[in-house]
Amino acid sequence: MRAEAEAHARTVEQAVGLLRRFLDWDRAQRRLEELNARAEDPALWNDPRAAQAVMRERRKLEEALTATRTLEDELRNTVELIELAEAEGDSELEAEGVEALARLAARAEQEKVEALLSGEADANNAFIEINAGAGGTESQDWAEMLFRMYQRWAERRGFRTELIDSHPGEQAGIKSATLLVKGEGAYGWAKTESGVHRLVRISPFDANARRHTSFASVWVYPEIDDSIEIEINEKDLRIDTYRSSGAGGQHVNTTDSAVRITHLPTGIVVASQSERSQHKNRATAFKMLRARLYEAELQRREAEANAQNAAKTDIGWGHQIRSYVLQPYQLVKDLRTGVTSTSPHEVLDGALDPFIAAALAQRVTGERVEVEDVD
Repeated sequence: MRAEAEAHARTVEQAVGLLRRFLDWDRAQRRLEELNARAEDPALWNDPRAAQAVMRERRKLEEALTATRTLEDELRNTVELIELAEAEGDSELEAEGVEALARLAARAEQEKVEALLSGEADANNAFIEINAGAGGTESQDWAEMLFRMYQRWAERRGFRTELIDSHPGEQAGIKSATLLVKGEGAYGWAKTESGVHRLVRISPFDANARRHTSFASVWVYPEIDDSIEIEINEKDLRIDTYRSSGAGGQHVNTTDSAVRITHLPTGIVVASQSERSQHKNRATAFKMLRARLYEAELQRREAEANAQNAAKTDIGWGHQIRSYVLQPYQLVKDLRTGVTSTSPHEVLDGALDPFIAAALAQRVTGERVEVEDVD
């Protein structure tokens, strides 16, 4: 086959391999047989809620297995068509086969991403929390650049955003901010962005035009509804109120309407100042705290399930995931997957999907990519 066809075929093969691994193919087939048997049992509907859960799982699993088999069958048939066309010297039929293979490769990539977004909370809205690192104005300006990047990314994907909390820097930028991204699959798409992001550039705040390195942390967690029970003891909380502040430190409220809640056992801190009412801000902060605790539970389950997977380490301040270099050259490099872009300004304008898709895939493959550090 011509090189173009071979490249498309490899794309489909890799997607199918990842889907099989994600599904745990043999286990998935056995599970589907169990669900089919339960679905045929009339007694199942004695508990309508449990029956609906079984039918949902069955449908979801059946669709995933069928989609993967269909990709495999279409790949085999299309490759055979191209090989037959080559053998008979039919260039027109061969070209049609290559086009069909290109469409199949695009579909396989889409199927792969959709499968990777099928986690327990992946369909939910997402909170994106950004905190400037040490370094004063430099890091605070970088934190604001990241905040804008996620706003632009959300717009590109058709998500809506809502500012929940923001603390401006003394001279420029922000010390911290929390953005709520609303839309189907927002958390599934954004969850791999948690970690430390590093910026290297000639500082606009340095009169000597020296190169600076700045850090900011990003934490992503899902918004959850009231159907998910998270136990919170009041004695484990410290609740503080303060005045909401806007850009430049201007007070947007003359009362202590903003609310900050600290969960003492875990050290988790959440805050809300988006509402003028302290009562509403308190309700929002509690919702954020429940979401953070739920996300921590999801992380714990994932860590247990992948205890031997080196790629599934806990994300913390010391875990750098991506570097953005603006000077002396231009490069964005993801230090987990090796994905790069030579257009950092486009990335900072929200072009994050290639980085996110690769990071989602890595959660399944567990493969770490060794890359040189970006200075």
